[in-house]
Amino acid sequence: MNPYEGKTLSWSLDGVTIELALHREPCNEIGSTTLEELEQFAEALEGEDGRARTLIVYSRLSSGFSAGADLRELYRGLLSPDGPTREEGVRGFLLRIHQVYNAIDASPLVTVAAVHGVVFGGGFELALTCDMIVSDRTARFCFPELRLGLIPGFGGIPRLKRDLGNAVVRDLLLTGRSISATKAASIGLVSQLVGPGEALRVARGVAAQVAKVDVEATRAAKRFIKPVPYAELQEEIRIFCELSEKPAVEAALRKFVEDTGPQPYLP
Repeated sequence: MNPYEGKTLSWSLDGVTIELALHREPCNEIGSTTLEELEQFAEALEGEDGRARTLIVYSRLSSGFSAGADLRELYRGLLSPDGPTREEGVRGFLLRIHQVYNAIDASPLVTVAAVHGVVFGGGFELALTCDMIVSDRTARFCFPELRLGLIPGFGGIPRLKRDLGNAVVRDLLLTGRSISATKAASIGLVSQLVGPGEALRVARGVAAQVAKVDVEATRAAKRFIKPVPYAELQEEIRIFCELSEKPAVEAALRKFVEDTGPQPYLP
């Protein structure tokens, strides 16, 4: 895999570990440019020549891992008179992001998300594609979509239900509240809880440990314990698109866009 340095993310192969770094200010919001670069990454990942054993996803920004979808771009796109219909635009974006997230989820590599700070919405969903989450104590996890009249649309519901069960899904989805890294560790969402600034270092340690284990056994174990819930992911897209048509969603997005606070996505 050749190294890449993009506008919103970068990747490189270090030994047997691919490191995918997010670096779009202010907090790795996922818009069209990020999606395009993620699609390039997914293509490079599929063509990886077999040297890699692990993938680490992390953020270079102090603000956090990712605040999720670029809601300002989403709002402008929904109201664009020259673009596709609202339903077509939303569905097209979701199908593309699902293809990328599914590629990471289904990758034979052992994947680790090293997170800190804000881990919200689509950023939380990106972390959930990984086999393990290493979190420093500053991290907070949240699905704020309910406040906009939506549900998570990047695959969060089926993946969270697969990993933790319905009780946690109901709590996060129906309340829209955030939970701390300590709470996330206590319910099994986070595999390792570490000090501030230590998540990437510890994730690299996990990768080094994985390299000592038989590769075929590791890949067989992953296929067995981590099936990709494709049918439920498709149903999530359908429900999200249906909800996006409601006037209340447009009004909520407009309120968000007009908020002058530095981080209006925070609870």
